[in-house]
Amino acid sequence: MGTPTSPAGSGLVTIDRVHAARDIAAETGVDLLVLTPGSDLRYLCGYDAHAMERLTALVVPRRGEPFLVVPRLEAPMVDASPAGGLGLDLLAWDETDDPFGLLAREAGARLGTTPARVAVGARTWAEHALGVQRALAGSALEIASPVVDRLRMVKSAAEVEELALAGAAIDRVHAGMAQWLRVGRTEAEVGADIAAAIIAEGHTGVDFTIVGSGPNGASPHHELSGRPVQAGDLVVVDIGGETATGYRSDCTRTYVVGGPADAEVTEWYAVLQAAQETSTAAVRPGVTAEEVDAAARRVIEDAGWGEHFIHRTGHGIGLDTHEAPYIVAGNDLPLVPGMAFSVEPGIYLAGRCGARIEDIVVCTEDGVRILNNGSRELVELPG
Repeated sequence: MGTPTSPAGSGLVTIDRVHAARDIAAETGVDLLVLTPGSDLRYLCGYDAHAMERLTALVVPRRGEPFLVVPRLEAPMVDASPAGGLGLDLLAWDETDDPFGLLAREAGARLGTTPARVAVGARTWAEHALGVQRALAGSALEIASPVVDRLRMVKSAAEVEELALAGAAIDRVHAGMAQWLRVGRTEAEVGADIAAAIIAEGHTGVDFTIVGSGPNGASPHHELSGRPVQAGDLVVVDIGGETATGYRSDCTRTYVVGGPADAEVTEWYAVLQAAQETSTAAVRPGVTAEEVDAAARRVIEDAGWGEHFIHRTGHGIGLDTHEAPYIVAGNDLPLVPGMAFSVEPGIYLAGRCGARIEDIVVCTEDGVRILNNGSRELVELPG
């Protein structure tokens, strides 16, 4: 097992985050937060722990100070991470110890009672969640997302700048697409070149490379295949990666390769552009997430293509590519400054082709900041 990476940039992680999570837990009646390896743990204390069978957890009681439970062999890595500078109590356990019992005893001591409501991270391994539940007999287990998402949804200025750097890097990859996306090359070959470029342009990891050519473009989450790109194909390219600080990029552009698009495609692509522009312009404080979705959907439906827009308009982004807030019908959450999310309407014609335009945007005090700035036209590439 390699040493886990941890966020660079001292301004990203402070003890205030942990204390804010404690305050929200107390406000909402949650007695104990237990956050195991994953983005919630990394967000709150800066430790990018490796998920495995040994228990690692940040434990936040509604009263008293939070603490970390970690295997003793990994304690040096905690100290070397940003978490090591937060002043958190570190409870290291040995191979023959019961880490769940240790967690339960310490939590009870700090609370002065057995917690009634215990919230675990949404992506906590089942064996860890059940271990916590057994050790805290009589406690009701629930998901920590309502607590942690309240913090993670609203990005600090430092987080927004990390997302902006990631967005600029992925824009540079799209700007070089003519080097790789050519007639006769397979989606897999194009995807491999794009993945190398994602790293070359400043990411530390590749999250995904979607290259959907021709009929494959009608599948929004298409996997790379051996299909060769053909002259006149529409090609949906949706790509993203992780930076050294853990913040993500995600940007989609649609290309036509080796020949111009036909008149019908040009017509409905213009509708898609208008939908993406309209929904982006709708972003401002007080507007709800579902209203941003409706702004895109209305343009596409009014033009007669509504049945071909088959997914939500967007998703939040930060340390995860998909996180709250979700820009979808039924989400009446009002936007506030600092919320960062995608705006990515699409039109998909099953068996024929598809197109999507995606930018990451941030709600600001007076409107919207767009973090991707490449052309949103249907870009024609030579064959």
